[in-house]
Amino acid sequence: MDRRNFFKSAGAAVAAGATAVCEPARARGNKPMPPDAVGLLFDSTLCVGCKACVAACKQANDMPPEVSTEEPLWDTPLDISGKTLTVIKVYKHGELRAKDQAENGWAFVKKSCLHCVDASCVSACPVKAMKKDERTGVVSHDKNACIGCRYCVAACPFGVPRFTYDQAIPQINKCQLCQHRWADGKYAACAEVCPTGATLFGKVADLKEEITRRKSLKPGTATTFPRGRLGGPDQSYPGTAATYVDHVYGDKELGGTQMLMLSGVPFEKLGYPTLPETSFASQSETLQHTLYGGLVLPIAFLGGLTWAARRSVKGDEDEAAAAGGPHGQ
Repeated sequence: MDRRNFFKSAGAAVAAGATAVCEPARARGNKPMPPDAVGLLFDSTLCVGCKACVAACKQANDMPPEVSTEEPLWDTPLDISGKTLTVIKVYKHGELRAKDQAENGWAFVKKSCLHCVDASCVSACPVKAMKKDERTGVVSHDKNACIGCRYCVAACPFGVPRFTYDQAIPQINKCQLCQHRWADGKYAACAEVCPTGATLFGKVADLKEEITRRKSLKPGTATTFPRGRLGGPDQSYPGTAATYVDHVYGDKELGGTQMLMLSGVPFEKLGYPTLPETSFASQSETLQHTLYGGLVLPIAFLGGLTWAARRSVKGDEDEAAAAGGPHGQ
């Protein structure tokens, strides 16, 4: 086969392949919540800013102290990192007259992994170092499988996975809900030590029932708040119902998360982004399947190369013909 016939055949093959796969891929939709999913409820109105959860998390995960301010005051470290998996931040406005008030008030907020139902970090990881447990829904990280590409860092809309750039052998770190403690009958250290029940561990279905109960109470009504773990020993204590914003953060965001939050202050003021209900993972995977399903993108690329090659060969043939022969003189 000469070059002219080869390029004609290649072009025909490209056209046939493109025609065969022109039908767009269907969006896969958000992944469902595992029936036995476990997670956390953080109630900002109960948090007193003691940061016992931060210290307990470091102890449970064998992580060193971290100072990210000029002086080691209450607000250090300022954010999660490869050495700090959970932090408590404070919202302040105006004259600070009342807690859990957006105007002239203050509030505390927890930052750690939200364990997304349809996690972007899991979808982006090329080596399955980021995994989501099919039963519990916990998003974990396998350090032995990780290649350090940091795609998970770029993919997470909450900025959770962090890379230890300052270490000789850097690695990704994130909250894994203290799974290594479960075999001993323990659970997430942050919830275990919280003195007010602001951070509560349990099955997501049970946590949602507790959220519904709290939101149904008239503000100021006497009630009790469970502490530690729902379904565990009764550690509840008396309190009064709070005034909540009409939004449970994590209930719908990106298809839902397994850390759910209640607050008296709008979540955008607490540093949590406004996000759609459709997960980023479902959107990106649908796009990838559209481009690569049926070899659409490779075929298009090959078609471009074929066109460029044919154009180059035609130019050579024209020059040869002008010179008086197939190969010139």
